[in-house]
Amino acid sequence: VWVLQNADNKYFPEISKRDIISYQNWLLRNNENSPARVRRLKRTLSSLSNYIEAILDDELPNFRSIVRKIENPVNEPTREKTVLTDEQADQLLDYLMERGQYEKACCFALARYSGRRKSELTRFKVSYFDDENIIYGTFYKTPEKVRTKGKGVNGKMLTCYVLAKPFKPYFDAWMAKRADLGIESEWFPDRDDPTKTVPISTLNSWAETFSNILGIPVYWHSLRHFFTTSLAKANLPDSVIKTIIGWESLEMVDIYKDIDDEDEIGKYCMNGEIVGQKQAALSDL
Repeated sequence: VWVLQNADNKYFPEISKRDIISYQNWLLRNNENSPARVRRLKRTLSSLSNYIEAILDDELPNFRSIVRKIENPVNEPTREKTVLTDEQADQLLDYLMERGQYEKACCFALARYSGRRKSELTRFKVSYFDDENIIYGTFYKTPEKVRTKGKGVNGKMLTCYVLAKPFKPYFDAWMAKRADLGIESEWFPDRDDPTKTVPISTLNSWAETFSNILGIPVYWHSLRHFFTTSLAKANLPDSVIKTIIGWESLEMVDIYKDIDDEDEIGKYCMNGEIVGQKQAALSDL
């Protein structure tokens, strides 16, 4: 559309570097896209360019990919990072439970105690939360792999884990409410069609509600940080945290755990001496 309106509807192989620069500037200044969004759009154009260069070279022998030659905008966060405390998370859950908003409480608790992404929460089936699926007396382990973010049509299929003991009261409250309402669904159901999962737009609306309740920005991805931090504070080794969340690199643990360096050092100091820390077991959570 930008090419149609701003570059005389040029044929894509005729797009110039100046066109790409103008397009990038328009995205940032006029369309108010974030630098991360601009990078994603440019990666798509770059992929198309690579296809033309590699596959259609017999039709367009002089074409060369130029998108990657234009420097990307500096990738800056578009919102202030929210680091929830245990007290804030408990306050929100208490508020929702007191007002009978059990579905919201259950979904928030699922994110809090699993660290799964927003889109992944809707893929959990209620049958997963059976006592038979609890391992080490601590985690619900999904009996089948859940589709998560990743390359390919189906993304990355992972076995997921949810802390059972703290999550169960919210799950039980929601299931009891569902029974009273006559809701039969294996998911968090769409209000208008229980055979479908709750739409992402509804989860976005709930996040706005949570933000209003606590008076701070609450977004689902912050709970991925929250869960990782909770595991780290329990002294689980990074390698175990990596396995629980399903990351391929230990570097991801450092990115997601929100523990100040001073607090990290403080765990090993007591009464003026350096002390060792006992590694926690899963049953200690």
